[in-house]
Amino acid sequence: MQNWDDIRIFLTVARQGGLASAAQSLGINHTTVARRLSALEAVLRARLAVRSPSGITLTSAGRDFLAHAERMESAAQSAEQQVYATDNSVGGKVRLATREAFGAWLVCPRIGLLQERHPTLQLELVSEARNISLLKRDADITVSLHYPTQSRVIVQKLTDYRLGLFASHDYLKKHGPIRRVEDLKKHDVIWYIGDMIDMDEQRYMHRITSMSRASFRATDILAQYAAMISGAGIGIIPLYQAGRDAALARVLPREVEETRTYWMSTHPDTHNLPNVRAVAAFLVDIVREKKRGF
Repeated sequence: MQNWDDIRIFLTVARQGGLASAAQSLGINHTTVARRLSALEAVLRARLAVRSPSGITLTSAGRDFLAHAERMESAAQSAEQQVYATDNSVGGKVRLATREAFGAWLVCPRIGLLQERHPTLQLELVSEARNISLLKRDADITVSLHYPTQSRVIVQKLTDYRLGLFASHDYLKKHGPIRRVEDLKKHDVIWYIGDMIDMDEQRYMHRITSMSRASFRATDILAQYAAMISGAGIGIIPLYQAGRDAALARVLPREVEETRTYWMSTHPDTHNLPNVRAVAAFLVDIVREKKRGF
């Protein structure tokens, strides 16, 4: 009889493409992953994956079993949610992967609303720059800046939002007013590290960043925001956050503004699970709450 824990490990190995990355994802050691995968192969009497220094490659039997394992996983998730549904509650765990700004400035301040609605629901927030694959089950829901290229996922537009230039009052008092775009040549604009930008959607406002001085660069927008508050320079920040901060003033509001979009995606196998639907509805609601500020 197949051990579900071994199947779960096999699913992670197949999705991560290697034993080491699967071990990291599962929070167990590399040796345990290799041993459990071998144990599953022994039970099935079939080689599921070919190991190599560069990762693993599924065999024909492995690809066939992957489809079987994913059906088992979906059935288990549906059964778990059905239990919650019988008493009109929503519970379990949902992993949301999103960019730093959306997670820190929109999700976290309203997490109490989700807990109030669904006390037994656990939300895991993954806020990082790397690409997350719904098809590999890295997350249950993603909110991204680009329209997903994975054809099987279900996509919903959450909202457009605007980006503008902001600086602290102390910075403007020290360095003087900025009346024209050309004036930015004399100022420090806080921005991403150029060769570490991981997606084209971050390459906005090139005309601003290319003409200005570069005193501070950071890989995440939260660090940029903190530096801007400290008076280190002018930042390019979403209006829904910076526009509500009394410590900041908008710079060149008529001349400098760009619009971007947040896209929400779910996996077709889990899209209709009550807990996934509950988190998706929560995201729609918190965006609607701040709609006027976008």
